Amino acid sequence: MAKLPVVAIIGRPNVGKSTLFNRLLKRREAIVDDRPGVTRDRKVSTVEWQGAFFDLMDTGGYLPLTSDVFLAAIREQVHRAVKEADLLLFLVDAKEGITPIDEEIAKIVRASEKKCLLVVNKADNKKIEQSVYEFYSLGLGDPVAVSAESGRKIGDLLDLVVENLPEAEAEPEETEKIHLAVIGKPNVGKSSFVNAVLGEEKVLVTEIPGTTRDSVDTRFRYMDREFILIDTAGLRKKSRIKDSIEYYSAVRTRRSIERSDVTVVMIDAAEGLTHQDKAVIALAIARKKGVVLAVNKWDLIDRGPKMLARYEAELKNKLRNLDYIPIIMISCKTGLRVQEVLQVALSVYEERKKRIPTSELNRKIGDILREQPPLVKDARPIKVHYLTQ
Repeated sequence: MAKLPVVAIIGRPNVGKSTLFNRLLKRREAIVDDRPGVTRDRKVSTVEWQGAFFDLMDTGGYLPLTSDVFLAAIREQVHRAVKEADLLLFLVDAKEGITPIDEEIAKIVRASEKKCLLVVNKADNKKIEQSVYEFYSLGLGDPVAVSAESGRKIGDLLDLVVENLPEAEAEPEETEKIHLAVIGKPNVGKSSFVNAVLGEEKVLVTEIPGTTRDSVDTRFRYMDREFILIDTAGLRKKSRIKDSIEYYSAVRTRRSIERSDVTVVMIDAAEGLTHQDKAVIALAIARKKGVVLAVNKWDLIDRGPKMLARYEAELKNKLRNLDYIPIIMISCKTGLRVQEVLQVALSVYEERKKRIPTSELNRKIGDILREQPPLVKDARPIKVHYLTQ
């Protein structure tokens, strides 16, 4: 599949980056909230406009020189987005005007020498639009006034985006993609798993539970197959969902399971399989998804010669009728058996696609019925005429 050009939305917190992201996608994909810093990871989705395709990247808000662990990590994510993007959409706020943080971001953009469109958001009417000329002082060319909330002049912005993309490529060919969702309770290491698979800090990771609030899709290739890796916010019990952000994160996690072909359900080796973990597995099974159980932080367990077999046997006993689910002991920290998770997930995916020919199915069922025919109340055998998958 041809690599699509990347357009990254950058800017300080609360200027409307996620609202613009959703507007350009024409759907509510990113979580939007009035509190600054809600978007923490880079989030990427494909946009089509007038026959042109590009990947649109939403980023966390940029706050320089902060000791806050989240905001410092967000700053690093923005630097990476600037590095990866072919075109930058630097978003500022028409109502607040230029801030010192805007000026610092403008310096970074100018130093990057990347193509950039200066987008002045919240220009909800012509009167506000007249005030955008102060943004010329940022030295990034003509400001483009829009309102992401109402959709005002979004079409004009998309026209400019397409004009400034690298040489247009044909629509990407549809190739088979394996959607792999990573689900589990907060702080079991889902984002660390994603980073271990990709070999880079693609997703924000901190020691604080609940760092990931949105579902984040990442494309990669493994064994000549294309994967869409979906990192999700941790599922919580409804009684523990404290605010609207956590509620919508949980909703998006369930949507991620719906979109997946195979779900990697991750648990903490020290904590074992809890009731909530089983509820997560049941949710994936109810949605008819392939499931792989990954037991993370195995490096912290005292591993005697028989420990692994005993631990796996205990898990299978707790799973009961779901003991067919593959179980892999891993450590995202050391990389132990992380790649094996992908191998098993691929085999589960292939198994889900398997079709049994009608002739073979009927022959097999016929053999079983001849050996042990089912009986009705009057002891007459049931005659089976035809079966198909």
